[in-house]
Amino acid sequence: MTIFVSIAAYRDPELIPTIERCLSRARYPGDLRFGICWQHGEGEPPPPELDGGRMRVTAVPWRESRGACWARAQCMALYDGEDFFLQLDSHHHFAQDWDALLLDQAERSGSAKPVLSTYAAAYDPHAALPATDQPTVMRFGHFTPEGIVLFQFGVMPGWQRRAAPMRARFLSGHLLFAPGGFVEEVPYDPELYFIGEEITLAIRAFTHGYDLFHPAVHIAWHEYTRKGRSKHWDDHVAGRDVELPWHARDVASLAKVQQFLTQPQAGRHGCGDVRSFTQYQEYAGISFRRRTASPAARRGDEPAPPGPPRLAAARHWTVRLEVTPGRLVAEALDNPLFWYIGFHDVDGTELARDDAGRLEIKRLRDQNAGRIVIERHFTSDRQPERWTIWPTDRRGRWLPRFDGRLCRDGDSTQLQGAL
Repeated sequence: MTIFVSIAAYRDPELIPTIERCLSRARYPGDLRFGICWQHGEGEPPPPELDGGRMRVTAVPWRESRGACWARAQCMALYDGEDFFLQLDSHHHFAQDWDALLLDQAERSGSAKPVLSTYAAAYDPHAALPATDQPTVMRFGHFTPEGIVLFQFGVMPGWQRRAAPMRARFLSGHLLFAPGGFVEEVPYDPELYFIGEEITLAIRAFTHGYDLFHPAVHIAWHEYTRKGRSKHWDDHVAGRDVELPWHARDVASLAKVQQFLTQPQAGRHGCGDVRSFTQYQEYAGISFRRRTASPAARRGDEPAPPGPPRLAAARHWTVRLEVTPGRLVAEALDNPLFWYIGFHDVDGTELARDDAGRLEIKRLRDQNAGRIVIERHFTSDRQPERWTIWPTDRRGRWLPRFDGRLCRDGDSTQLQGAL
């Protein structure tokens, strides 16, 4: 069972010790293959060479680096059909026989497509290694101003009585173990910078049919602070001869993540067609539109198993709603907070929600006083049958609600509704 170990390293003196510890504490070190994106400064030592081409390195001068997710995508490009994929950072310590433990946990999961991931316990490279065997979990932390979910970690409840891994709602970027096919099915988006990496990855993996788990055994330690070491956002600033300052990449990345979380799309760096975006929200206990998280998600409780994958393939729908302004009360047009815009199946289950904000409403109202045309795009494996528009006033109070049936032409995915 070969394992491809992906490590994106940015000017990190812990890279070589991490590789050495990874090999020395593995039960089967000869089965490890490394893919390293080595983003380096002048005179910084390269990764060690391994016999048989087991160390594949993309060397990048630090000024040419484009951020963490771009570097992880470079690592994935070095994958060569190994049985399993392990993504790490360049600052880790490992439990003894960590590789055998991960393989055992993958088998115990009972899933054909398991992903084992967590926020690992912390260590300090300049201090004694903490004595711990407690496995960890991830739980909801908070929403950023852009509506992106960030996480906290904690000790797995009742871990002493567990043998099989615990179902997870979220994924970690620094400790992720999956079948090798993950590289092809859920490739990293090189346009993302940093924030939003993990929540988008969790959604994409889930919708591609992967089952998410936290290992029920301690696997590794992770160094979170990186005190005294160069970081991408320290180097990539104005006046240092870089293509773009880090904040410019970050702004574009945050906008892309925000769009993904509110208008999810299928595609190479989008959702899969095995499960829906809505199913992920139900499974994880998260609403990205409402920016809410369930008490269970906040506590880090184990979620119920997801329902069976949809039998029908997901389709991309385009819906065009034509609204006659005279049907709406004045507050809905002149001083709204937002309009709820939702689409539902024949049973009334919400398939997609894409609200109109104050600026969009003003723009649509001013473009044509005779009618307002709202167009929405979303992916669903169920037929959208009904639309709903439910305005609010400036204080967020609900105004009269409108809904109706959607019409389509034959087998087309172009749908229409009118108010």
